[in-house]
Amino acid sequence: MGRSRRRKLPQDPVTVTIDALSHDGRGVAHIDGKAVFVHGALPDETVSFRYTRVQKKFDEGEVIDVLSPSPDRVTPPCAHFGLCGGCSLQHQSSDAQILSKQTALLDAFERIGKVKPATVLEPLTNSDTFGYRRKARLGVKYVAKKGRVLVGFRERGSPYVADLSECVVLHPRVGKLLLPLSELIGSLSIRERVPQIEVAMGDEQCVLVFRILDPLSAEDERLLLAFGRQQGIAMYTQSGGPDSVAPLQGEPVDLQYALPAHDLTIHFLPNDFTQVNSGLNRRMIDRALDLLALEPDERVLDLFCGLGNFTLPIARRVAEVVGVEGDAGLVARARENARRNGIENSRYYTANLYESLEKEPWLRESFDKALLDPPRSGAIEVLEHLPRLGIKRIVYVSCYPGTLARDAGELVNRHGYRLVSAGVMDMFPHTAHVESIALFEKP
Repeated sequence: MGRSRRRKLPQDPVTVTIDALSHDGRGVAHIDGKAVFVHGALPDETVSFRYTRVQKKFDEGEVIDVLSPSPDRVTPPCAHFGLCGGCSLQHQSSDAQILSKQTALLDAFERIGKVKPATVLEPLTNSDTFGYRRKARLGVKYVAKKGRVLVGFRERGSPYVADLSECVVLHPRVGKLLLPLSELIGSLSIRERVPQIEVAMGDEQCVLVFRILDPLSAEDERLLLAFGRQQGIAMYTQSGGPDSVAPLQGEPVDLQYALPAHDLTIHFLPNDFTQVNSGLNRRMIDRALDLLALEPDERVLDLFCGLGNFTLPIARRVAEVVGVEGDAGLVARARENARRNGIENSRYYTANLYESLEKEPWLRESFDKALLDPPRSGAIEVLEHLPRLGIKRIVYVSCYPGTLARDAGELVNRHGYRLVSAGVMDMFPHTAHVESIALFEKP
């Protein structure tokens, strides 16, 4: 039986000029025709790097020294940049980051979907690129060798929790509490049985959900509640599945965010999906509605509608909107959000949009326009239904350029739509994640 060969890493530093930026924020160079992905490098830079991995089709490396820096290079404000895997682009200016993401989106359209937008939209940005993150999952780990608990994101390219003192991307109410949280969990009787903390923030309220694998003692509960009171944070626990999420004491917190331009308030639970960046979310909604060009007599279909983040603003402008979502809990809360906001021209259905939909009642109706906001896997399973419903205009919001590009190819090349415009939105500054939006029309 043959043994697998481990490829030997070159030991000497290598100097190279970076050609481009990869989708995950690494510099891309080519040596003897083979791609090398270099962490910490930016396009057009000359860098010295060391190999960290050698593979058959491509290699990986890490910058040792920047010999000729890009004009877009900046000093990362976070002391943990490079160790922590939460961010990958703090060394690049915010303007350059969003332009790189725009380039990646357009490249995906041409390479994957074989399409090209007639117009490229101006990138949608927010002035505040730090302290924006209001949803997060933090890893927790008691490390015996360090004699303490670590709280934060994972190390870059590693399953280990990074040793962080603070996070400048998280909202400061949580980002500045990593060390106090470490000390708090370290004082618990079950310090080794708390694997993660979920962060959920509305406009005012902040909730921390502690995943616990063993029951808390009475003293543990006292310590957690005292911390919550001191910091003005609601303390929740999760002992099992999502249904076990509950406040440690008292009534649940009414988490909510406002959409002032539409006279709306959206209420949600700590484990519901909401956008991480509330400021950019408001701007994204406005752009989506502008692209839809809504008229008062129209009927609109909102697929993957969630809590009603787009559905309810659309309802303010049209005759009727129908929202469809696979999560029954989110559908229930979308209905409740409509009721609380006095909206009577919206209807909601629970349906798995990745399975057969032929028996769905809303598929027997007709609509003028549609909005799609699917998860990373995209919306390819529902695309064939859109022309049958009479939909002439589609706005597609995406958190992954690859599946947006794939679906754009289907809409254009198979279903006869035209890709009118597309662009990126800076929902996740300093990370390689890309939020995109595209407009399709039926000629």
